[in-house]
Amino acid sequence: MTSGEVTIIVCLIHSFEHYNYKPVVYHGINLDQTEEKFIPPSPPVVFLKQEVSLRASLTPPFINYTYDKLKVIHQAHKSNANKLVLNLETGRPLVKEGSILEAARISNETEIASFHEEDYENYKANPISS
Repeated sequence: MTSGEVTIIVCLIHSFEHYNYKPVVYHGINLDQTEEKFIPPSPPVVFLKQEVSLRASLTPPFINYTYDKLKVIHQAHKSNANKLVLNLETGRPLVKEGSILEAARISNETEIASFHEEDYENYKANPISS
C-alpha cells in the first residue's frame, strides 16, 4: 500500500428501518480522489457497481440500489457510537460533494456509510424501526 492509498469499510445501507446493510472492505483507495469519483452522483454507482458485482456475498437488492451519499460512521482508534447502522445524532457530517476524501477526515480503516439521501432524511425525521 503506497502513501495515500488506504483500506476503508463501506457499509452499504439498503434500509434504515430494517437495519438492512452489508459491510464491504475496499483496499488501495486513493485519498486524493474526490467524493464524486468514489461515489459518482449518477446512478448506478460506477465504482461500487464494478466492485460489488464481483462479491458473491451481496444480493441484487444491494447491487442495484442507488447510493448517493457518504457519512463517516467510525474512525479507527476513536470512540464508537455503538449504533447498529448509523448514528443520527452524531456530529460527524455527511461527506460534502466535491470534497477530497482526505479532507473529509477519511483515513486508513475508516468506516463509511453509503446510502440514498432521501431514505436517510425520511428515517431521520421519523426513526422508527421494525
